[in-house]
Amino acid sequence: MKPTILFLFMAALLLLGCSKDEPVEQDALYFPPINSNMWETKSLTELGWNTNAEQPLYAFLEANATDAFIILKNGRMVVEKYFGTFNESKVHTWNSAAKTLTAFTVGIAQEEGLLNINNPSSNYLGVGWSSLTPEQEAKITVWNHLTMTTGLDYNVPQNFCTDKACLIYKNEPSTYWYYHQAAYTLLDNMVTGAVKQDFKDYFNTKIRDKIGMTGTWVKTGYLNLYFSNARSMARFGLLNLNKGVWDKTTVLADKNYFNAMTTTSQDLNKSYGYLYWLNGKSNYKIPGSETLYSGKLIPNAPDDLIAGLGAFDQKLYIVPSKGLVIVRMGDSGDEDELGPTEFDNNLWKKINDLID
Repeated sequence: MKPTILFLFMAALLLLGCSKDEPVEQDALYFPPINSNMWETKSLTELGWNTNAEQPLYAFLEANATDAFIILKNGRMVVEKYFGTFNESKVHTWNSAAKTLTAFTVGIAQEEGLLNINNPSSNYLGVGWSSLTPEQEAKITVWNHLTMTTGLDYNVPQNFCTDKACLIYKNEPSTYWYYHQAAYTLLDNMVTGAVKQDFKDYFNTKIRDKIGMTGTWVKTGYLNLYFSNARSMARFGLLNLNKGVWDKTTVLADKNYFNAMTTTSQDLNKSYGYLYWLNGKSNYKIPGSETLYSGKLIPNAPDDLIAGLGAFDQKLYIVPSKGLVIVRMGDSGDEDELGPTEFDNNLWKKINDLID
């Protein structure tokens, strides 16, 4: 083979081996140590992100009543920003973003053979937990509570009320989707009844302490709210990014449950799994509304995003395709809503400016 031809042949091989279409090998997932404030970092420059978009992102967050904002890339801290008097050690309520914690805990209880989500709720709450007849109660399963399809009347004066008088029949289970807070809150009692241990203690042992989270559940009226610092929310997001495994510790081994939890659970609201919000689907409903909207939940966000979304814009975003976990805590960005808001879409525009 002539030298010129040999050179061209070798150059072609090199080009094939370095195709622009071939993904760059990503760093292995990093997990911060348990019971430590140590956390490896990665700079915007190292990642090739747009540093010119950093300050506009912070200005947007500050203008929208943000207390804490974190971005992890493959587990490493890229952005950790606090506003006002808020700091790394201060705690904030997750509001309904904590529904993801409950769904995860239910999955562990099922994996341990203590609960089955296809069983009637009354197996764990006892018969007579509602104003329904025993026959009507028997049709409502744990799965219905996880997917917001219990059929309970959501038009009662207090959507949060878990008293028997507030739990009234409206629709057949699995025939209608509505964001009913009381139906969700009852899951805590189901776990307690199934595992014969207080829900809070079971959660602490099975999830919180295994991944180095801090925080606690606080009973507030009918609600059971979770309070923690922003880093603890980021830790839980990282556990989700790795599908239930923390470093070498398996927290949730049941991959079928994890996949069901984080994919469309029913056709009534394709953007909802087991208490997780999902992007990239063809329709969605939002809390407080019976309207079914067409399109994606958060158009500016990646299609594979899964999320915990809480009142007053508490956000936990997990994006497997990009190795991202993003946390936002604070007050309402622009709407006092229970879950998804326009703030999600506006925030993702700023995030895209940074990471793209």
